[in-house]
Amino acid sequence: MFCPGLVYDPVLGMAGQRRLFSLSITLFHRLRHRASHPIVPVFGVMKFSIRLVFVFVLITAVVGIFWLSGRAQDAPVGPADSVRVNESSTSVVDQKGVRKAPSELVGRSSLVDVPEQLPPSLSGTSVPDGWARTDRLGNLIPTPHLRQLFEYFLSALGEESLQQLVARIETALSGLNEPARSQALATLGAYLEYKLAVSDLEQAYGDASGGGVEEMQRRMAEIQALRRTWLDAETAGAFFADDEAVDRFQMEKLAIAADDSLTGDQKAEALREAEASLPEPLRAARMETRRFTEYEQVRSELADDPRALAAWRRETFGEAAADRLAGLEEEQEAWARRWQLYSRERDQLISSGLAGPDRQEALDRLRASHFDPAERIRAEALDSIR
Repeated sequence: MFCPGLVYDPVLGMAGQRRLFSLSITLFHRLRHRASHPIVPVFGVMKFSIRLVFVFVLITAVVGIFWLSGRAQDAPVGPADSVRVNESSTSVVDQKGVRKAPSELVGRSSLVDVPEQLPPSLSGTSVPDGWARTDRLGNLIPTPHLRQLFEYFLSALGEESLQQLVARIETALSGLNEPARSQALATLGAYLEYKLAVSDLEQAYGDASGGGVEEMQRRMAEIQALRRTWLDAETAGAFFADDEAVDRFQMEKLAIAADDSLTGDQKAEALREAEASLPEPLRAARMETRRFTEYEQVRSELADDPRALAAWRRETFGEAAADRLAGLEEEQEAWARRWQLYSRERDQLISSGLAGPDRQEALDRLRASHFDPAERIRAEALDSIR
């Protein structure tokens, strides 16, 4: 499995990077399950000063959508839908404006109207597998795959309401027998509470850019403690072992960079030793990150010689993978052309003097004329960080 390497960014902060890291893995997991589309990762960099390496240029854009979006209004979901959701988190607010526990949504799937079609961003993908593990007594065994199942659906927050996405997760969990099914539902409720609690904690932190290594370590410890407050130790370990390994590595890397007593060679050696402590899949991911960083450099150098670039791709990745990579790049270039055309028309619309609902309605129509439903979410996200 290819997955991204992390580079700390003071603008985004460690918590934001963890969120993007989790989303990128979730999105990769989705794409990996496309039956007719083998995956070749490419290197990309998100806007908004995030020096975070992603597996695909496409994943880069989509991750930006789900981190920054959640702006669409919840559609009604039937008579039982008496709450609305803050789509930037798992916060749930009733009709009187009182915040409710998101775990209260669990167990209500039969009362929620869920569309037959998956949200656009999940279209053509398969639900993550490997999560339905039980012991000989039928008890649930928590695994990273169970968290992937939760995040697979929750990443579509904004396209559907939290109630609908929780109902989709419940439907997936219904294939378990008791007692594992009840245990999985309880874990889902606790996980939703954790996500809300960690969102509140991060908001209380505010801007993390001014904190040093010690402050970041303190915050990291608080978040890890929060995980073990809402989840039992076994589940927290299964869900967050890789995240916490990455956090520890980032702390070590920052400490090494700040140690003026070390020479450049000593820092490089210390960094190699720190990287060696990462779990093997994460070490492999960082190696792949470097590999595709090299590809981006070669791509830039050979931008005026497409034949030479195609030959380099075939030699480096193999013919089949090189063809898929070229196809992805063509899609990205087509998107860039349409985005430029849309941007010009958008700027003209904004300068026309329309305001309030009229301007928003005109912008929605403009996006609909240029993009499909999934791309419109991406376009709105990019507009929000203009």
